[in-house]
Amino acid sequence: MNIFVCVSLVPDSTTKVKIAPDGKSIDDSGVSFIINPYDEFAVEEAIRLKESKGGEVTVVSVGTDKAKEAIKKAFQMGADKGVLIKTDTAGFDSYFVAKNLSDYLKDKKADIIFFGKQSIDFDGQLIPSMVSELLNIPSVSVVVKLEINDNTVTAEREIEGGKEVVEADMPVIIGAQKGLNEPRYPNLKSIMAAKSKPIEEVQASNSESRTVINEMTLPPAKTSGKIFQNGKDDVSELVRLLREEAKVI
Repeated sequence: MNIFVCVSLVPDSTTKVKIAPDGKSIDDSGVSFIINPYDEFAVEEAIRLKESKGGEVTVVSVGTDKAKEAIKKAFQMGADKGVLIKTDTAGFDSYFVAKNLSDYLKDKKADIIFFGKQSIDFDGQLIPSMVSELLNIPSVSVVVKLEINDNTVTAEREIEGGKEVVEADMPVIIGAQKGLNEPRYPNLKSIMAAKSKPIEEVQASNSESRTVINEMTLPPAKTSGKIFQNGKDDVSELVRLLREEAKVI
C-alpha cells in the first residue's frame, strides 16, 4: 500500500507568542517548534496501516529547512521516506501549501493520504479539503475511527452533536482527529534509525498565495471583572454594560 502523510511544523502551544516588528508575522526568536499534534495522529495511523496491510509510508512537508524537524519526528515514529517541498520563506497561505502538495502528489499513485484535521497555528481546517478538490479524490476529515477492507475505507467522523459513518473508495484523503489512536513514543532504536533516513528536497512548484496578512495583533489584555450584588435590580446595568462596553448585544 502506498501511504502518504502531510505534516507541518508549528509553534509549541506553550509558547508565548510575540508579534514581529513588521506587524504581519510572529517573532520566532526563542520559540520552540514541534510537529503539529494532529499530524501525530495521522502519522501513527499511517504506520499502523503499514504494519497491518504492508506498504510504505512517505511523509511530506511544505516549508523552509526548519520543516525538516517535523519529518524527522515522523521518521522516529516509523515513517520510511521524507520529502520537503522547499520554500524560500515561511510567508505563504493555505492555498500555496495545498497547491504544492497536490502538484507533488498527483502522479505518486497514493492509495491513502493522511493529514491532521488542522494545524494548531492557523486552525483553518482548509488544506485536506483543498488537496482533495485539486486532486479530485474523496476526503473525510475529523476522523476518529478508520477501517479498510480491500479498496473501501469506512471512516467514523465527529460532527456537531454526534458522529457519522462515511464510506469512500481509495484513493482517499483522511483528516485525523484526536481519539483516532494514541501516538507511539519513539524508542532508542527508532530514534537512531531515523538519523540515517535521507530527506528528499524538491523546489516548490507554485508561488501563488490567495490571501495576504495585513496586520497581526495580540488580543487585548483581560480587564478586572464586575460583581453584581443586587439581584434583579442590576439587570438594567448589566444590559447596558453588555451593550456599551462588551459590545456583545
